[in-house]
Amino acid sequence: MIQTLLINLLQILIGFGGGLAVGAGFVAFITVLGIIPRLIQLSKTESLIKVYSASVIIGLLIGTYFSFATVSFQQPVVALIIWGILHGIFNGMLAAALTEVLNVFPILSRRIRMENYLLFLLMAILFGKVFGSLFQWTYFVR
Repeated sequence: MIQTLLINLLQILIGFGGGLAVGAGFVAFITVLGIIPRLIQLSKTESLIKVYSASVIIGLLIGTYFSFATVSFQQPVVALIIWGILHGIFNGMLAAALTEVLNVFPILSRRIRMENYLLFLLMAILFGKVFGSLFQWTYFVR
């Protein structure tokens, strides 16, 4: 009984610590890249700054809920494929924005001596993200 309680407490502590780390990383990512201010600037909607902030917070809360809840939406495979492609595009664009800021690809290509094959490296990462998202949504979510 006490052992189970300690294991559950340890799992809660690890989960909470992991959530704090991921949340702090996400906030740092949004802050460093200035995604929301740049979006507001490009769309010329400075008066809607509270709507943007609320949308990010609500989206994160709903996404977190659906990640842990056992809610199931029965969708056809085609809808899951489209949803997986959209997730792959979203994740790819976030990764691209981060790597653009940090100049990861030029440094990586020089370190592994693939300067002449940078396009192939980028395409491999792109297709890996897309197919990984498709696999996740068609195999694990369905």
